[in-house]
Amino acid sequence: MADISFTPTNSIFERREALLEEWTPEELVGRDEELQQYHAALQPVINNETPSNIFLYGKSGVGKTAATRYLLQALERDAKAVDQLDLYTVEINCDGLNSSYQAAVSLVNELRDPTNQISNTGYPQASVYQFLFDELDRVGGTILIVLDEVDHIEDDSLLYKLPRARSNGDVTDAKLGVIGISNDLDFRNQLSSKVRSSLCEKEVSFSAYNAQELQLVLQQREAVAFKDGVLDDGVVEMCAAYGAKDSGDARQALDLLLEAGDLAREQNADVVTELHVQNARNRLQKDQVIEGIKNYSNHGQLVLYALTVLAERNETPARTRDILAAYEQMAEQEGMSPVSERSVRDYLGELEQLGIISATEYNQGKGGGKYKEHELAQSISSVKTGLSELLDSSP
Repeated sequence: MADISFTPTNSIFERREALLEEWTPEELVGRDEELQQYHAALQPVINNETPSNIFLYGKSGVGKTAATRYLLQALERDAKAVDQLDLYTVEINCDGLNSSYQAAVSLVNELRDPTNQISNTGYPQASVYQFLFDELDRVGGTILIVLDEVDHIEDDSLLYKLPRARSNGDVTDAKLGVIGISNDLDFRNQLSSKVRSSLCEKEVSFSAYNAQELQLVLQQREAVAFKDGVLDDGVVEMCAAYGAKDSGDARQALDLLLEAGDLAREQNADVVTELHVQNARNRLQKDQVIEGIKNYSNHGQLVLYALTVLAERNETPARTRDILAAYEQMAEQEGMSPVSERSVRDYLGELEQLGIISATEYNQGKGGGKYKEHELAQSISSVKTGLSELLDSSP
C-alpha cells in the first residue's frame, strides 16, 4: 500500500467552522420580526419580574434554537448590571427523552454537580420532581428553563408542573420561566388546555427562511468562513435559492455551501463556482438519500417502497394503516413474512429521522385519537434509485 500523508491546505477556507450549525454569530440576521417578538417576551426578566413562559414553534432549521441562545447570551450579559437580579439558565434537548420523568431527571442532573447525579430509573416520579424543585430553590433567583424539541415529551406532567411550581408552593426561592421549542407545528394543539394556557403565555412563530433571508445568513457566514475573493459571483445566491426551494432550512443551505467549498478544495480549485454548488447538491442528495436507502434493511426498504407506490398514485400523505396494507401485499409478493405493525411504525420513524420521509401527527381528541400521515421528503426518482437493487430483484 502506498504511503499516505496529510498536508494542510488553506486556499479556500479561513474559518471553516463558521459554516457549522454550532457556530454562534455575533449578530443573528434574517429573523428581525421573530427576534423583536422574542425580545419583548423576555423583557420581564431584565425588569426583575416573574418571567413569562414562552413557546417557540416552526419547522427545523428556521432559527428557533439559534435565536434562543443569541438572546439568552445578551440577557445574561445585561442582567449582570441590574441590582438584585440573579439570572440562571438551564437548557436540555428533549430528543430521546420520551417522558416527563426522563426530562425531569435530565434537568436535575443539569442543575447538580457531576459527582451528585441521579439515575434514569429507580425513583418514584414524585421523588424526582422533589429533587428538581429542591435544586431550583437551591439555585434561587430567576431561572429560565429551555426545553428544546419539547414535543418529544409524550405526557403533560412536567409541562403542567413547571409553569405552576411557584404558585403551587413547590418552589419558594426561585422565579421560573419555561421556554419550550418545538419543530412540530401541531404540537401546541395536542396539549391539554390547562397546559397550553400556562406554557404558551407568549408564542413566537418562526416562518421558513425565504431566499433573501437565507442570502443574509450565508453572506454573514461566508465572510468569516472563506478567504477573500474565493467565492464566484452567484454562489451564495444559488445556495440560498436551493435552500429556500427545498425547505427554507438554513442548515441545509449552510451544508450546501460547506460541501461546495469542500469540493473546490478537493479539486485544488482556487475559486468556488456555481458548478461546485450543483455538484455538491447532487452529492449531498446522493449521499444522504440513495446510500442511506441502499444500506437499509429489506423490510425497511419494502416499507419505503410501499409509500413510494402510494406517492406515484397521488395517494400521499398516507396514514400508517394504508402504508401497512401496501407493505404487507408487497412482502407477500416477495415471498417474505410481513413484520408486525409496530415494526412498520418503527421503520417509518427511522426513515423520518433519516430525512427520507416526513410525517405530520394529528390529534382528533378522545374520539379520534392520534394518528400520523407520511409522505416522501425526497423526489420519487431519488428514492427509486436507492431502491434499485430491491426493484431489480423483484419478480
